[in-house]
Amino acid sequence: MVNIQVALDVVEPDRAVEIAHEAIAGGADWIEAGTPLIKSAGMDIIRRLREAFPDRIILADMKTMDVGATEVEMAAKSGANVVTILAAADDAVIEQSLLSAKKYGVRIMVDFISAQDPIERAKEIESLGVDLINVHVGIDAQMTGESPIEKLRRLAAETDMEIAVAGGLTPETAQEAAAAGADIVIVGSYIINSDNVRQSAADIRKAVDFPYPENATADGTAVMSQAAAAKKSKEAEMIEIFKRVSTSNISDAMHRKGAMKGISSKIPGKKIVGKAVTVRSFGGDWAKPVEAIDISGPGDIIVIYNGGDRDISMWGGLATLTAVNRKLEGVVIDGAVRDFDEVQNMDFPVFAANIVPNAGDPKGLGEINVEIVCGNQTVNPGDIIIGDDSGVVVVPKERAYEIARRSEEVWKREKRLFEEIKNGKTLASALELLKWENKK
Repeated sequence: MVNIQVALDVVEPDRAVEIAHEAIAGGADWIEAGTPLIKSAGMDIIRRLREAFPDRIILADMKTMDVGATEVEMAAKSGANVVTILAAADDAVIEQSLLSAKKYGVRIMVDFISAQDPIERAKEIESLGVDLINVHVGIDAQMTGESPIEKLRRLAAETDMEIAVAGGLTPETAQEAAAAGADIVIVGSYIINSDNVRQSAADIRKAVDFPYPENATADGTAVMSQAAAAKKSKEAEMIEIFKRVSTSNISDAMHRKGAMKGISSKIPGKKIVGKAVTVRSFGGDWAKPVEAIDISGPGDIIVIYNGGDRDISMWGGLATLTAVNRKLEGVVIDGAVRDFDEVQNMDFPVFAANIVPNAGDPKGLGEINVEIVCGNQTVNPGDIIIGDDSGVVVVPKERAYEIARRSEEVWKREKRLFEEIKNGKTLASALELLKWENKK
């Protein structure tokens, strides 16, 4: 049987215990006090988890690099059954940790996060007497699309040690991990940031209990799951996420960067997600914006800078009709739009700084698909533009997939908080706000 370990990577002890109760009810087996939680609450959280779950395996994710014997003793005396040491630690640290673990009756899990040569290091660690390792891709690496599954397959073929796996696992990738030889599937975000923790844990339970797809061979040989075979491209996944999350989520994920200033939706309730086709123009010269429509297509968003003039329009009803016919995603204008009754009737997403009646002349000045500044934000051709009723954000194309993944985590955390507040908590109590206020 594959064990499911829920990683409580939160910083609020009360929330951690509540989530653990729900996860256990959904089918989780082991409980992990995550590194952020331990740094926030110390060994007290291990004691609380032990008291709440006397019959469960409690793992203290210490990620120890030095003084291994001392840290193992601390965790063991607080109630942990398993303590993590980093594979990057010196052999002496691991050896001392093992001696302390034997003394206090706990196990050592060696975490391979960022290990340079996992196969070679696994052989060295096994020779030291370790019997439990964790194939781990950290949260920041997960955001760029790195997965632990292939590394898991390689290590499973090279060692007899018990293997845990962690790294942004979902039911689909947890199923792959079980089929690839994982003994313990560690799941954090999918469970702890869910608005239905119990159901999310049950989803993982079902996935790891049935690791082989319908077309598996008769002898049960693992093959790639149907879900894995049907994986979307990174670009398709990214666009799907951006359509799901809000500009507020994205702004949070970008540490309050990327939001355009002074530009808002003129057609309420419309959302846009697409690639930027940039236009630089001046004083209402609408020639280049109109020409840009002809080189754009489905999924594109025309982003226009009007030279700082927000009182002369460079976009109106006729341009909108042409854009609709070309199936453009929308238009963002650091300037004004006119013919607004016509634009409204066509229900085309327009984000602009102003609405005015007067237009400029098509002089043909300006450029298309060059770097521009729109709403005080730099926009390059191909950058991802997301707009909704809260405003417009620009995501540089080089980081778009990563930012999408990070914004999804923000979205999931907020959904979880909504549920807690619906169930009677206040926002301040859910976040333990007084504890985390800036004391400077």
